Amino acid sequence: MDDEVWATGPVKYAPRLLGAAFLFVILTSLSCGILLNSATGTGSTSALLAGLSKDPALFRLAILGGMLNSTGIVVLAVLLYAVLKQQNQLVARIALGLWVAEAIFYAIIQLGLLALIPLSAEFVGAGAPAGSYYQTLGDFLYNGIFNQGMTIHMWFYCVGGLLWYYLFFRSNYIPRIIPLFGLLAVALGLGSVVFQLLGYEISILFSLPILPFEIAIGTWLLIKGTRMAIPPDVASASVFKPDAGD
Repeated sequence: MDDEVWATGPVKYAPRLLGAAFLFVILTSLSCGILLNSATGTGSTSALLAGLSKDPALFRLAILGGMLNSTGIVVLAVLLYAVLKQQNQLVARIALGLWVAEAIFYAIIQLGLLALIPLSAEFVGAGAPAGSYYQTLGDFLYNGIFNQGMTIHMWFYCVGGLLWYYLFFRSNYIPRIIPLFGLLAVALGLGSVVFQLLGYEISILFSLPILPFEIAIGTWLLIKGTRMAIPPDVASASVFKPDAGD
């Protein structure tokens, strides 16, 4: 296209920072999931509380990773807005708000997990009584705040993702097969969330395509950047001119 130039100078780093942010978020998300599974196991609430009281280190590390992930989501959303707002500013603003809401819910989830640590110490200190309010509160914090909170968190992610990846598809900044893959992946994930909210048990496999998509788009943006359509008057500025010898 005649009005397209390869962005150079400071502008070219925004897409690459965006790629790094995608990879950072997916890396912290995976790390948190592995750490939480190792720390909580698959037993009852009583077993969870008893285990946490003995060695909460992995659990605390998972929570720290969750807070880093929440921060990364905000940074990712801001970078997406900076790169895609020219396509449709209103849609980009809505998507930005949805992903900020996602980050807030994810931080609230970490608060619920953090509250399990002192509860576990009290539970063991009280002699691990069966059928006590400790199990009820622990079940609420873990299965209610954490598990159900993750469903709400995924709702905001998927709806915002539909908007972001639509803008990427429209922009032609990257090969359209990548955002098309993203649209299909988050649409499948959103369908899974809707069924969960309606009370159905849905396999995590329905959300699994999001993982390779985020790795793909993050790697592409980090290595290749984007071919950005720059208005002719802006393109004439020195910051967008190709370096000598290009």
